[in-house]
Amino acid sequence: MGGNLVRALLTHDVRQLCVVDNLLSSERENIPDDGRILFVEGSIADDQVLGHIHDEFDYVFHLSTYHGNQSSIFNPLADHQNNLLTTLKLFDHIKRFSRLKKIVYSGAGCAVAEKTFKQAHATPEDAPISLEMDSPYSISKIVGEYYSVYYFNRHKLPVVRARFQNVYGPGEILGAGQWRGTPATVWRNVTPTFIYKSIKGLALPVEGGGIAGRDFIYVGDIVDGLLACAGRGKPGDVYNLASGIETSILALANMINDLTGNSTPLEVLPARDWDHSGRRFGSTEKSSRELGFNASTRIQDGLKLTVDWTRQNLHMIDACIEKHALQLVACG
Repeated sequence: MGGNLVRALLTHDVRQLCVVDNLLSSERENIPDDGRILFVEGSIADDQVLGHIHDEFDYVFHLSTYHGNQSSIFNPLADHQNNLLTTLKLFDHIKRFSRLKKIVYSGAGCAVAEKTFKQAHATPEDAPISLEMDSPYSISKIVGEYYSVYYFNRHKLPVVRARFQNVYGPGEILGAGQWRGTPATVWRNVTPTFIYKSIKGLALPVEGGGIAGRDFIYVGDIVDGLLACAGRGKPGDVYNLASGIETSILALANMINDLTGNSTPLEVLPARDWDHSGRRFGSTEKSSRELGFNASTRIQDGLKLTVDWTRQNLHMIDACIEKHALQLVACG
């Protein structure tokens, strides 16, 4: 998401972009080679890194996270350090900045979705929030929203919350960044994992029969939504960035195999014991009405673009996966 957002911002009349990334779950190659980019390698929770951030920015997009539910379950402390402490320290550092027009915080739809495998209903922005969370990642993301509201109310920090659904698309590199203790370091999200394995002619691992459903939104649409939040979002408020369509994991697997021509049968695995919000999708009504944002990329079209990008970048992806090969074998 960060790389795609940076590329989009560079098409606008920007003087400078400051990109802060500790490369925990990304690669330096994701950042375009452009003289307007100042790259700071490190965590936004690091005081020395924060020292590079002065009151000279019009917009802040806060996308840093400890990538993924499963990584957070394996290491809740690392999730806190990279997913929540980053938010608190950033907000506290910039709370008195006078130039800022908007800060866009990346929230997570999984933190507010109903915990159900029955018929799913579109999750609105004002859905009730349960204390029963599936992972430290979900906890961090919703507490980040609490801090967003607190710093808006207390310090008038102009935070707009963008609540993501399941993002996919070109630029997501399997195995990017550093080893984080589990195979989820490599097989981090279902869409890029399925596409890579399908291109390789491997069996796609479908858990629980593939009955779980997600709201898949193309990364280009997410970028449009982030820009809409920055331009038209109301400080203190929250907006779903969603397609509004639920797609089952089984349907996703079949669509991807059709696109790649992979005839290897699916590998049916047990359901994940931690995932209780098995079926979910976000309501698009508020974002459409107040931001003028509507996801425009059909999943069939977005998957084809992502398959094409993956084929073109297999060498880079293979290299990233290979650097974790010994750890994957040890975990296997």
